[in-house]
Parts: sequence; structure tokens; C-alpha cells
Amino acid sequence: MSGSARIVENAVCLGCGCACDDIAVVVDGGRITEARNACPLGLRWFGDGALPGAVLGGRSAAVEEVIGEIADILRSARAPLVYLAPDLTSEAQRASVAIADQLHAFIDGVTSATASEGILAAQRRGRAGATLGEIRNRADLLVFWAVDPALGYPRFQSRYAPDPAGVHVPNGRADRTVIAVDVGSQRGPNDADVRIQMTAEEESLFCASLRGCLAGRTFGGAPILARVTELATRLNRAKYAVIVTDGESASPTAAPSMRASSLIALTQALNATTRGSLCTLRAGGNRNGADTVLSWQTGFPMAVDFARGAPAYTPEDATLSRLARGAFDAVLLIGATMSLPDTLTGALRGVRTIAIGPRASESAVDASIRIDTGVASIHESGIAFRTDDIPLSLRAVLPTPRDTASLLKALGSAIAAKGAVA
Repeated sequence: MSGSARIVENAVCLGCGCACDDIAVVVDGGRITEARNACPLGLRWFGDGALPGAVLGGRSAAVEEVIGEIADILRSARAPLVYLAPDLTSEAQRASVAIADQLHAFIDGVTSATASEGILAAQRRGRAGATLGEIRNRADLLVFWAVDPALGYPRFQSRYAPDPAGVHVPNGRADRTVIAVDVGSQRGPNDADVRIQMTAEEESLFCASLRGCLAGRTFGGAPILARVTELATRLNRAKYAVIVTDGESASPTAAPSMRASSLIALTQALNATTRGSLCTLRAGGNRNGADTVLSWQTGFPMAVDFARGAPAYTPEDATLSRLARGAFDAVLLIGATMSLPDTLTGALRGVRTIAIGPRASESAVDASIRIDTGVASIHESGIAFRTDDIPLSLRAVLPTPRDTASLLKALGSAIAAKGAVA
């Protein structure tokens, strides 16, 4: 480390939904040279912090002129889409919602493509949740349901549970029991104390039988009864049981809607005999922030249609289905396009698209105008939300090539200056 290097303490990593806020970032020569405490996923997410600062595709390289050009394109569109990709601050997400409102556009994000089933199940049934701090301090039994955090959320186990000591579990891992529920090829942690295995076809009946067993009723038949009884007994004996699942899972071997609804119902049943919660892990880039901002601005977390001048909720008819039938004639894509599902990238072909976000100039998305901006928590300060919907303050560690929220506010002003949308 050279004498000119500086260290930014308590930086927030948005590499996954855990949003670890204890990262010490070393900056030397205008580049990130080290991210202390970061896991391999976090190290890849931070990288060296280098970004292009290009403006491509407009009639001018001057951002002010390109903003006016974008405003003309969006105002003339019959049915525009505003789409939220990851790596945005909540301030940028809020400015995006304002633009969608101005344009009477449809606004959505990656949530509808990767995590909608769990959200819809929670809306239908309610859910018993908890903060990660509550889990760390209280949970004495953890059931990792078809998810191994070491693969997609590497520091979950060391920062929250089961490893660290908590107020009611002072000996950390020694005071906790870890159960891995393997569903087909989806396995729980390798170091679990107890492992329960089932096929994807058995999962629905297993969950229903487990709920019945918690309530003192036995059904389900001999093939699964012993496994159900073992898990139910351990859950009932726990002081605070937590079921951990992957909210981003899109397994071809298990219907996400069935699993999400079943685990929510199971956690509710668990609270009749002991205390428990459901922890749903989410991917990074402040995806929870997009859901939260949309909810407080419109009342809905995704798939919001402003076409009638007021927000309408259409989760059954989200972006992919609308793109498939050619419902949009212009798309404003905001955020890190590298993190978009391949299905969406393919569906955008043939639709006039404007990309604003980190590395937009290098994106594989077919966009007619591209403007590079910074990454939340690396180049841009603001707010982001953790997987448990706790807001965290972001501290930029490098200067931004262009601030996303400020650019979007300028675009909103340019749209307003041209008059109200009919």
C-alpha cells in the first residue's frame, strides 16, 4: 500500500442481499486495491472500481443535450417501460418512479422475474419475519430449506447465524442446531447437524404433513412420516426456530410459488407452539430497495402501471409477458444491465431502448442511447436495503463518472419542461 492510499471504513457491499457493512476498502491511485472482510462474491462485486464514463448513441456527447433527446423519445412513446436493474441507490430508484409517473408508464424491475412468487405468497397469507439481528441474537435452531448460503450468500453464516454469539445464544454455533433440508439437488449446508432429504415431488406433501404434525395431527404415510416427525419434534423443542430459504430461487425441480406459500404457512403454524420466523435471502444490488421504494411511492412492490394516471398493480401481467406481445414501444432501462435475466435481455431486442447505469456503454443490451453512471455504494452515496428490509447508509469510496439520481432528476425536469403527458 502506497503512502497516498486511503482506507474507507464501514463500506457496504451490495454483492448479495446480506449487505455487509463492515468492509474496509483500500483506495490507491484512484482504484480499489483491497476490500478487507469481503467474501469472494464481494471482492468480485467491488472489483477495482473502474468504470467508463461514456455517452453513446445520442446526436451529441453532451449529457444535457442527450437528456433532452431522451425526454423527446419517452414523451412520444405510446407505451413506455421504466425498468429497474440492480446497483441503484434508493434515491435513484425513487427518481425512476417519478419519471414513470410523469410518463404514465409501466414500471417494473428484476423482482418480477426472479422473486415475485415469494412476495405474492406473503401478500396472500402474511408472514412471520425477523431482522438478521434478531436471528443472530435469538435463533437456537436453523433450518436451511434447499439452500446453502455458502454458495450465494457467503457471509450469512459467519455474520448472522449459526456461527456468531448472540444475546440468547452466547456460545454461538455450540448453542445452535443446524438442519439441512435437501430437496432434490438443492442441498443445505454441508456441516449441518441433521440432514433431511426428499425429492422435489415429495416437498409439497412433506410441508403439509409437517404443519399437521406441529398441530398434533399425523398424516402423510410411511415414506415421509419418520422424517416429518423428526423435524416437527426438533422445531417444537426450539426456543426460537428460523427457516431460511432462497427468495431468488428459480429451480426447475420445484415450483417456487408452492414452496414460498408452504414455508410461510409452516412458519405461521410454528408460532402456535414456539417462536419462529422465515428468513428469505435475496440477491444483491439493492433489489429489496426497489421493492421498498415502489411500495412507499405507489403501494405496490413491482409491476406497476401508471397508464390511467394512477398506479395499478398487475403482477400477473409483468414485464416479460408484456414484452412477449409487443406492448412497449420504448424502454428506459436503469441500473446494471449485466445483472439482468437473459430472458429479459432477449425480449428487449427490437424495442427502442435507452440504457442508463454502470457500464451501460459496454452492455449486451441493444440500446440506442447509453449513458454510463456510477454503482451504488462504490461511486454513489445514498440508501440501500438489506435482505431483511433494514435500510443502510451507503458511503461512496470513489468519485462517480456520473451520478444516477441527479441525472434522472434532470431527465424528469426535461420531461416536465416539455409539458404534461396526455
